[in-house]
Amino acid sequence: MKRVAFIGLGRMGHGMAGRYLDAGFSVAVWNRSKAKAVDLIARGARWARSPAAAAHGADAIVTMVADDKASRTVWLGQDGAVGTAKAGTLAIECSTVSYQHALDLARELRGRGLIYIDSPVTGLPDAAASGKLTLLVGADPADLENARPYLAPLSTTIRHFGSVGSGTVYKLINNLMGAIQIAGIAEGLAIAEQAGLDMKLVLEAVETGVAASPQVVRHSKRMAARNFSGATFTAALRHKDAAYAVKLAESLLAEPPLLGRAAVAAYERAKAYGSDDDEGRMIEIVSRPRGAGK
Repeated sequence: MKRVAFIGLGRMGHGMAGRYLDAGFSVAVWNRSKAKAVDLIARGARWARSPAAAAHGADAIVTMVADDKASRTVWLGQDGAVGTAKAGTLAIECSTVSYQHALDLARELRGRGLIYIDSPVTGLPDAAASGKLTLLVGADPADLENARPYLAPLSTTIRHFGSVGSGTVYKLINNLMGAIQIAGIAEGLAIAEQAGLDMKLVLEAVETGVAASPQVVRHSKRMAARNFSGATFTAALRHKDAAYAVKLAESLLAEPPLLGRAAVAAYERAKAYGSDDDEGRMIEIVSRPRGAGK
């Protein structure tokens, strides 16, 4: 039986860990809060007291955590996964981290005998729970072939962008474009509201016009209705991803990434509504009429 250690049981990680159980893997799980693992334990997962305990004996270690700091901690910190991982274990990082972190982590884990693959994902929590994510992979071709049995429960769509780090590059591009689009639709709807347009007609036009995208279609009705229940992605995470992307852009482009910087600034403000709040609350920031207090 294939053995997987799954570390990080947030909105996405919980469903992803469940997929390994559905596929018949032996699964050890760790999360900062054990409460998020209760139903997985009831389904057959083994609770581990630390990332190191989860990694002991695993054939593959899969992580889905918030940021660079969390990633480094679960891999290399005290009681980190590398402390017990055996040589040749697949180290699959599904978190959205910075490009430099992906390169640094790959170097450190390879130095300890692990096989590193960056595989950030796109998709919502329901896709994570149903195995319909898209995996954005950076890996040596041979390593990817060895990892396929451990990626298959998560997705049938694997986009292999090249060497380690390339999957992370594309994920940052993807999420930066998303941040720009979401901030843009918030401003557009706010203008329509303050100008007194029929919002039902505005939404119909937006969702069927040339400006439509999956992000626009998903967020426009929710923003117009101020319906922020069931957040699938937070302002804090969107800000973090956009900031990582802008830092990468600044290292590669001759001109400053003006739209990217604007998106980072917009989500810095959106975080003021609370780090666990829906990213769609951007509409509340930009919808104040001219002359209203700040």
